[in-house]
Amino acid sequence: MTEADIPAVSALEQELFPVDAWPVQMFFDELAQPETRRYLVAEGPDGIVGYAGLMCIEPIADVQTIAVVPYREGRGIGSTLLTELIDEARRRRAADVLLEVRADNPRAQRLYLRFGFQQIHIRPRYYRDGVDALIMRLALVPETETESPSKGIRP
Repeated sequence: MTEADIPAVSALEQELFPVDAWPVQMFFDELAQPETRRYLVAEGPDGIVGYAGLMCIEPIADVQTIAVVPYREGRGIGSTLLTELIDEARRRRAADVLLEVRADNPRAQRLYLRFGFQQIHIRPRYYRDGVDALIMRLALVPETETESPSKGIRP
């Protein structure tokens, strides 16, 4: 994603997330932090059809946003964007990738489960309309590698 993409991305954001849409300035602010952020767009013949963003402050990466226009859902765009975010988290040496997903969005939940995310918590009434957020985690580093050196040592 570049600054030139922000007007189109912001318009999609308003359309796709009318209750919780980010203000346009937030996209500019996110792009201004390349040392901890990575944002992508997916383009089709008719323009931007998806976008996604990651924040990574080692050892945690957090999926900030991921969206695909409804008429292009089911074509692998969301999977491709998520794959790129996870790869970026690995490049930045994250141990875990976290995300929040609406409790009333089973399609997104299925995508994350297919990638190996597990629900670890619920944030009640997280979204402005009162819907809960499911907190999901994907471990990129096996638990034994993140534990203290004395643990996991075999006799």
